[in-house]
Amino acid sequence: MEVMVAKTAGFCFGVKRAVDQVKRQIAEGRKPIYTYGPIIHNEEVVRELAGQGVRVIESEKELLDITDGTVVIRSHGVPERIYREIKDQGLDIVDATCPFVKKIHRIVREYGEKGADVVIIGNDGHPEVEGIKGWCTGAVTVIGTEEEAEQFRHDPAKPLCVVSQTTFNYKKFDKLVEIISKMSYDRVDILNTICSATEERQSEARRIAQKADCMIVIGGSHSSNTRKLFEICKKECANTYYIQTLKDLDIRRLPSMGCVGITAGASTPNNLIEEVSKQCQI
Repeated sequence: MEVMVAKTAGFCFGVKRAVDQVKRQIAEGRKPIYTYGPIIHNEEVVRELAGQGVRVIESEKELLDITDGTVVIRSHGVPERIYREIKDQGLDIVDATCPFVKKIHRIVREYGEKGADVVIIGNDGHPEVEGIKGWCTGAVTVIGTEEEAEQFRHDPAKPLCVVSQTTFNYKKFDKLVEIISKMSYDRVDILNTICSATEERQSEARRIAQKADCMIVIGGSHSSNTRKLFEICKKECANTYYIQTLKDLDIRRLPSMGCVGITAGASTPNNLIEEVSKQCQI
């Protein structure tokens, strides 16, 4: 059986940078070490770091009870007020926000200062989107479906800035932007802020799924970008499976002959991808 592993599978730049920053704090002997929310959306990685003493802050209320230590900002970023609260608590800050997400924070802040409202194309409630919302100074709307785009209305007298969650489905972004553009707002700037690595990962996953007899998508259960990879692959290959770890892989469901394709979300460690690939070749 042939096994095709996506070259773009595994840690993206922003995720690797975030994990490395946490590990650097551990190596330097900083204690205690916290991350505001899980540093990345991969339960195995978070569990590994927890074994080295890294605690996850789950809420602002929990943050207010901490009086000593270092807080690492998660790769998804956080609202601006969280930075202020960490400083007010007298805690050290290590900012591991993905630079591509940080760029969106600057964009929405600058447009807000010019009086513009903001539309975020993405999944409301996702930590990256919640972080972006926290840097907007004017009205902000999150649009994730065609229905929401059709229902969106904006004051034509005000400028409008449209940005995207970095891991959003590229084709879906184009469709939602097309719907918004039909409303013919005169003062609208549409900025495709989807990470280029996300677009490349999605395109490669689609190409492999078109050729494969079976497709395996590896990633954490809360990973938005992995879920989108699964949706893309499922459209091209009916036999597509979403797994988090090697334990979830049922070899009996794989074809005895043909081609198995493998891709993985941006928060999936390379060693896990290698383990799955080797198991498929047995």
